[in-house]
Amino acid sequence: MKDVQKAVQDAIDQMVESGAETGLQVAVYQHGELVVDATAGVADTDTGRPVTSDTLFFAASAGKGMTATLAHILAERGELDYDTPIAELWPEFAAHGKGKATVRDALTHRVGVPALPDFVTPEDLGDWNKMTAGIADCEPWWEPGTKSGYHAMSFGWIVGEIIHRVTGKPLPQVLEEEIAKPLGVSGELYYSVPDSVMDRVAHLVEIPPEEPPAFELPADHPIFKIAPPSVQPSVELYNSRTFLKADVPAGGTMSARAIARMYAALLGPVDGVRFVSPERLELIRTVVDDDDVDQVMQFPTPKTLGYFNGRFDPEPASPPTEFGYGGMIGTHADADPETGTSFALMKTRYNSGDFSAAATLTDIVSKTLAK
Repeated sequence: MKDVQKAVQDAIDQMVESGAETGLQVAVYQHGELVVDATAGVADTDTGRPVTSDTLFFAASAGKGMTATLAHILAERGELDYDTPIAELWPEFAAHGKGKATVRDALTHRVGVPALPDFVTPEDLGDWNKMTAGIADCEPWWEPGTKSGYHAMSFGWIVGEIIHRVTGKPLPQVLEEEIAKPLGVSGELYYSVPDSVMDRVAHLVEIPPEEPPAFELPADHPIFKIAPPSVQPSVELYNSRTFLKADVPAGGTMSARAIARMYAALLGPVDGVRFVSPERLELIRTVVDDDDVDQVMQFPTPKTLGYFNGRFDPEPASPPTEFGYGGMIGTHADADPETGTSFALMKTRYNSGDFSAAATLTDIVSKTLAK
């Protein structure tokens, strides 16, 4: 196990020394045991504050894994059924022909509401009732259940409100009670970041690439229609206290070791805590969208029940076995039932859609653990 810790540490040290990255945090669990807990670089380029194992990072869509996992924990206890129409739990969601959309559709990005309402401002993101009411009143882009399209931001409020309706509790409370506290990672998994830990949050930086991007999306691409301009992803938005203090459950602020521990507890026991049965794990990991063209991304994005399938190889040698989420910052967290491992990468450099660091590190971990 020392070999994989050293291999990862050497790799992230080199990434920082080369200038490719500014601050990194990596954690890996195997069969319920922490085998990598590595950090490099700084959490704040202005102050030189170093990245430590308990530094918190806004992880963008890597946080969706927390929200999906909460739904599965409730299903495991029999409090939630995947085939229940959302409107049975949340009647307002039936507006504009969405009455037949199910919890399963929400988890697999098939509800047909990938876009936020046009009224949304950064300040609105912190108003849970306004956000959920606005999303419930959205007209679907397609008939719910018939197609899949990445619900980049709306996923969090849709699945989050389902959880809220089932439990009667605010989502941050459910996250703390169901995941953070049982796993002993209170203070390292958040939707809204409390003032008491705000000074532990890493400051994202955007470094212009040395070369222009290989391609640019056309201005009319659907991805640009899923949020009003003021809440489109940006370093400025993600670093703002207004945003960090809002409950945006399509994202989350976390440490690598905490989210990797969560995924480990989906695979099997972690210090006596296991979130789902082997039978439910098999259901969770099974691909439900393989060849379908994603209506938002415009290319196939294989999904499992609540997560994305695979990592970073567009043409893998064999079918991918991992499930999890990456964030457009370049963050990533997932679990692989075949190897019993979970992986998480947090980072400060905002590389929109660039997962090269995660690809390099997951490859190192896989090869080192296989020796």
